[in-house]
Amino acid sequence: MRTGDDGTRLVVLRGPSGSGKSSAARELRRRVGRGVALVEQDYLRRILLRERDRPGGANIELISNTARFALDRGFHVILEGIMPAARYGAMLRSLHDDHAGRSFFYYFDISWSETLRRHATRPKSAEFGAAEMSEWFGQAGRLELIEERTVPESLSLDEIVRRLQREVF
Repeated sequence: MRTGDDGTRLVVLRGPSGSGKSSAARELRRRVGRGVALVEQDYLRRILLRERDRPGGANIELISNTARFALDRGFHVILEGIMPAARYGAMLRSLHDDHAGRSFFYYFDISWSETLRRHATRPKSAEFGAAEMSEWFGQAGRLELIEERTVPESLSLDEIVRRLQREVF
């Protein structure tokens, strides 16, 4: 089912916890301005539904429906989260295939040591630590059948956001 139009942009930011996806998504949205919907996996899953990340979870459909709702109303969408390929891959492929506009998928390729360093600088660092993060690290995995551009750990937040602005908008 087609979603959005040829003028809408879908930007998907995936990768390990603590890799900078949320910071990049929020800063990109701030710089682009109005007309951009920010769809955060953690907010929909953890806050709105208070659901654990599991196969077939309700949040997967909610994420898809939220992104489609915004695209169908002419908003660009920035979708960010770990979104492990094994659980979210089919939904992400469907969004990609159904989107009438241009879609951009990025994978934050961050090492374990850099993930821990970045996590220590976040307000969330008091909520969970290295033990929990080690369970999640590497879960995202690369998507099949969708080209994901790599965001290396060597880039600063400003460099990431400038790259996204240049490539997407």
